[in-house]
Parts: sequence; C-alpha cells; structure tokens
Amino acid sequence: MERVLGLAPDPGSARAARALARPRQWSALGSNDSLVWGRCQGSAREPYQVTVDLNEPAFRCTCPSRKFPCKHGLALLLMWAAGDGTVADLDAAADFARAWARDRAERSARQEARAATGPPDAEAQARRVAERESLMTAGLDEFERWLFDLVRQGLAGVRRQPPGFWDTAAARLVDAQVPGLAERVRAMGSAVHVRPDWAPYLLAQLGRWYLAVRAWRRRAGLSPATMGDLRAVLGWSRRRDEVFAGERRRDRWWVVGLSQEEDERLLSQRTWLYGEDTGEVAVLLDFAAAGGALRVPHVLGSVLDVELALYPGSPPRRALLADEPVVTTGAGYPAPTTVLGAFDVAAGWQAENPWLSRIPMTLGAVTVVSGGSGGSGGSGGGDGAVLVDVDGTALPLASDTDVWPLLALSGGHPVDLFGEWYDGHLHPCSVAADDRLVSV
Repeated sequence: MERVLGLAPDPGSARAARALARPRQWSALGSNDSLVWGRCQGSAREPYQVTVDLNEPAFRCTCPSRKFPCKHGLALLLMWAAGDGTVADLDAAADFARAWARDRAERSARQEARAATGPPDAEAQARRVAERESLMTAGLDEFERWLFDLVRQGLAGVRRQPPGFWDTAAARLVDAQVPGLAERVRAMGSAVHVRPDWAPYLLAQLGRWYLAVRAWRRRAGLSPATMGDLRAVLGWSRRRDEVFAGERRRDRWWVVGLSQEEDERLLSQRTWLYGEDTGEVAVLLDFAAAGGALRVPHVLGSVLDVELALYPGSPPRRALLADEPVVTTGAGYPAPTTVLGAFDVAAGWQAENPWLSRIPMTLGAVTVVSGGSGGSGGSGGGDGAVLVDVDGTALPLASDTDVWPLLALSGGHPVDLFGEWYDGHLHPCSVAADDRLVSV
C-alpha cells in the first residue's frame, strides 16, 4: 500500500485515492497478469475509464485531472493491491483497457523496429538536413522582413491588429519548419491584450526573436551549446538516439520540483533535478496527448541514482534518463539560497542562453507575505504576495498563485521553497514541510 501511495503526486491525491478505494463507486473491475482496469463514477455523466499497466506502472484515466497519476488510478491500484477479491482476476480485459494496451504495444513495436533497421544512410540524412536548413533559412528571412515592418510601423499599433496578424506570421514559420518560434509569435497575439506591461514585454521578445534570426545566419560559428539553445527556441528537436549518443552525467539527482501545463492538445510536465555531487540542474520533459497519461518514473522528494543523457545546450539542461534509476527518499532541498544568490545564478544562465524563459530557483528560509487583497473575490490569489528572505529581499509571486496553502504549510515561519521564475514573477512548485517536499 505504501508503495502505491508513494506514487501520488501530492498528499491530497493520496488522501483522495484512499477515499475512492471503495468498490461501491466502481464497476467492471478486473485484472490479469499485466493490467488492472475499472470504471469509476465521478462528476461526469459517464464513468471514468481507468487502466493501470502493472509492468511499469503506467496509468491512463479519462478524467480531466492534470495530476499524474490521478486519484482514480491510485485508488484502482490500491484496491488491486489489497488482494481481497474486490478486483476480479479475469482472462479477458475490458475493451477500453485492451485498446490502450494494444496502442502501447504497437508504439513499442514501432520503436523497436526503427532501432532494428540500423543506423540511417549518412548521405540521405545529410541531404534531408540540408533541405531543412534551406527551408528554415528562407522562412527566417521572411520573418525578419515581417519584424522590420512591425517595428517600422510602430509598436503602438499592434493592439489594433486582428488575431490573424499573429496567426499568419506563425503559420508561415510552421511551414518553414520553425515551430518553436511560431508558438512564441502566436502567443504574443493574446499577450499584447492581456498584459499590463505589454509594450516592454513585446519589445523584449522582438529582440530575442531577431537575435534568433541573426544567430541562425551565423550558425556555422556557434558553439555546440549555443547551437543547442538555438535549435530549442526554433523548435528543431533532436532524436532520442542522438541524445543518448552524446554527453552523459551520473549523479544522485534530487527531484525538487514538478510543474505541469495543459492545453486542448497536449499535457506536459517539467521535472526539475539537482545533482548532489555535481551541483548541476537538469530538467526532464514528459508529454502526453490531452487526456492521456504521462510516463513519470519519479516522485517529488525522491532521489534518483541514475545516469542522465544531456541535450546539447547551456544550463539548466534538458535530459533523458539513460538507465533505470535506483530510487531513494530525500528530505528537503540540497542547496537552497537567498533571493540575490538565486539571481546571481540566473544571470549567468541568462548570459549564456538569452532565450531561456523559465529559470529554476531553490530559495532557503523565505517567509510568505500575503498581498492583503486575498485575490479576486477572496479566492486566495497571489496578486501582491511576496517571498521575503533572511536578508529582507522580496520576490513577487505570480498573480495566479494560491497563497493559502503556502501560508498553511509555513504557518508564517520561514520555509525552503522551489519555483520557476518567468515573466518577472516566481511560480512556486514545491515547499519543504515536515521533512518532506509538498507540491503546491
């Protein structure tokens, strides 16, 4: 049971799973050698379809929860682990469970088939790279002209532009196989209308976009790290086999923070790691289709004894797990610092990678100070709330931060906290409380 609850993303999910682990809320419960499945009646009209692959474990649930695993998957696994006959031992899986398992097996087979074909033809691969570079160059040349026109006409007029102004520019970048930059351009269409600081924000982003265009033209002289940063901002991804063939780093990696985002198409999670011996910071990215399940073999507060395969780029670097981790339990954060100490590190990272948008920060002994307004309608929003360190330096919290859990966990006393700094505010991810890390 404790192993199952150890998979919970936070204590609230564990408590909710215990409450749900009762047969009266479930139907079509069953299991075989590799799968556990069932339907759980929730707030939706139709019961949620829940499946667990026991081999990893991996989870799938049709509920809208952004947590992984969700409370339904944990509850199903708890009932199976109890072994009291609640979950029937069946030969044939339910249709939805069988379909999910089949899709996973087919994906795995395709990956193995690709690996078995051997290395790609070098000449053909070089030709494809040259063709893509030519297409990207033409697209970025056109984008540069678009930037010049925008600046020449003046930034004050961009708020009068229709949404198609940004969408068309983004679509052209997508056609030129520059999807990363396209996503930033598309997002600006709403940012100029909703941000009170839209003008300086737009000007800063235009500078970064133009820098990416200029850097692309000089790519032959860039260092491997800078080229890695440039490819990331442009959206030219690397194959996993390329990453595994590159630089590696073994350490005891502390899982210090998890951050999830979801839109109508994609669920993503950043898992921030801190190397106990190397002092390096790395991030694992997990993706799944909206409504799908992430493959997350790590838990907040755990320590992974594992080798990482590092993507080319400047720190903090993206990474992949290069082997199966040995998981132990940690307590707290390995290297908390003051606000000014965190900004010293951030300034070094930003100098190496001007396109870095999210900066991880581990702050020690900070006090949560509410903004006093309690957010819109007393909902506990973070508008005006700050963190104050032992030197009296304050750091603003993001306006969408729910301050009350932070205040409850800290009790008004200094606590260690991890978060992501972007757009001029800190977005908390976890806090150290009672000798463990709690997701916030």
